[in-house]
Amino acid sequence: MAVASAFLFAYTSRACRRFAALLLICLLPTGAVVAASQIDTFNFADEVQERRYRALIEEFRCPKCLNTNLAGSDAPIAQDLRKVVYRLVVIEGKREQEVRDYLQARYGDFVLYDPPFNGQTWYIWLVPIGLGLLAVFVLIRLLRGARWEATVLDEQQQARLQEIVGHSKSSSGAPSQSAERK
Repeated sequence: MAVASAFLFAYTSRACRRFAALLLICLLPTGAVVAASQIDTFNFADEVQERRYRALIEEFRCPKCLNTNLAGSDAPIAQDLRKVVYRLVVIEGKREQEVRDYLQARYGDFVLYDPPFNGQTWYIWLVPIGLGLLAVFVLIRLLRGARWEATVLDEQQQARLQEIVGHSKSSSGAPSQSAERK
């Protein structure tokens, strides 16, 4: 009986190891494919075109990603927009402003990192200025309120103050009797 249970244990252990190895072999290529990202390979006629292309894809924001430019995004929409920018710059030979106008007309002001000042984007430009002015106003009010007015002491209060100060200087750190009475 002990021999049969030892044989069964060895058999199940070996089967589990084989299953784990098979599972690892099946999942390993899947992880490599998921981790790999697509790299755009475009051919440029000269270095000037490539610099213009790179500058433009770094200038535009990905419509899907949060605060990522087209150059740094792996989203499918960013890949498509990089192809559009390539087509407009290299194949159609458009200037940078024409590419900006095309993408802005198609995707709105969100695609621009530096949106223009107009009726739809005024708050983007004016809210920080307004908040800055509000902060300056609050700071001035706090500083005015924090100014201390000189308190005028009568003769009795001045004598009491001199008594407290005089005793504290003469004592070696122990509180004076007059300070304890208060």
